[in-house]
Amino acid sequence: MEVTTLTDVTDGATTKGEQTRELILSTALRLFREQGYGKTTMRAIATEAGVSVGNAYYYYGSKDHLMQAYYDLLQDQHRVAVEPILASEKRFVPRLAGVLRIWLEVAAPYHEFAGTFFKTAADPKSPLSPFSDESRPARDASVEIFRQVVEGSDLKLPADLRTELPELLWLVQMGVVLFWVHDQSDDVRRTKALIDRVVPLVDRLLRLTRIPGVRGVVNDLVGLIRSIK
Repeated sequence: MEVTTLTDVTDGATTKGEQTRELILSTALRLFREQGYGKTTMRAIATEAGVSVGNAYYYYGSKDHLMQAYYDLLQDQHRVAVEPILASEKRFVPRLAGVLRIWLEVAAPYHEFAGTFFKTAADPKSPLSPFSDESRPARDASVEIFRQVVEGSDLKLPADLRTELPELLWLVQMGVVLFWVHDQSDDVRRTKALIDRVVPLVDRLLRLTRIPGVRGVVNDLVGLIRSIK
């Protein structure tokens, strides 16, 4: 006779809980796309997901918590999607351009509601700001991707700049994201063109730092970055 152990019961409960959590999040993201972030309520999310409002709040304390979960999901998907190019490409330009373009592909399903959501995320005091303490886990995960971009590339840099570069590249991505939010061109063609123009420029500027006369400027830049962290 098969015996049901405590581990079996716990695993089953955990699996059901994770399924409910994923259902609530996927339902919320669909409603954000269809109705906009501001107009979607936790009650509407719970109703569409087929759970009680209390259950929805049990897993996610607010819409902000749902968006933080979305940030984490997006970063997980991006991390997995960039693995092939990071494993096979050593040249800095296609390596960085590939990572930025892949982010566009991963985020494409959410472009429709990005504009309305950005109004909330752009507030410096909002927990949904990419610079907030609440967003730190997703931000750190993204910076880590750019650390891999740098460390696995053919780019040779002064050690101090190499240490700070991943965070600077994350800021470049934030600029690309801002442009993408407002890009209404077919297949975000303008954002892709921006990446294709910006990345070689970044590469050229970085390679100039190997010139002896530029080292002093590099040291000043690194000092400035560290002073405002």
